Amino acid sequence: MNIKFGKYLVVLPMLSILVACAQLSPMEAQNTESGKIISEAKTVNDHENLINYYDKLANEMTVKAEEKRKLLEEYENHSQHYGRRGQDYRSHTLANIRYYEQEASEAINHAGYHRKIVAELQRNEYAKSVDRPELVNNPKIKARLSETENLKRN
Repeated sequence: MNIKFGKYLVVLPMLSILVACAQLSPMEAQNTESGKIISEAKTVNDHENLINYYDKLANEMTVKAEEKRKLLEEYENHSQHYGRRGQDYRSHTLANIRYYEQEASEAINHAGYHRKIVAELQRNEYAKSVDRPELVNNPKIKARLSETENLKRN
């Protein structure tokens, strides 16, 4: 009995060290990286890239949800082939469909948010060029104008 207790005292700290040193799951690492990209987006091009990313993600999630709907239809049409596990398959598939639809909806919302940002950035850029008609077709001077305006503000 004393030997078993000693083994637990040795194994417990080892397990706690392993748990503490475990890396982030790939999904958590990806979320951290994408959060950094989103927070650093400042230009129209950055936001357009995010719009493309979210549109692509929404399309992928919609396709996956449709695949799961077809699978659900298979379970319901041929439930006799699946026996008792059929209910588990059905409920799991319904949960997957809800998840994919929710992710698609969130991606569409994120894309819409970035579209609004792009529209606002483009409107501001258009307003700057109208203020000085000679700058309409000269992006170099626009950049200098923006820098001098920032210096005046500070």
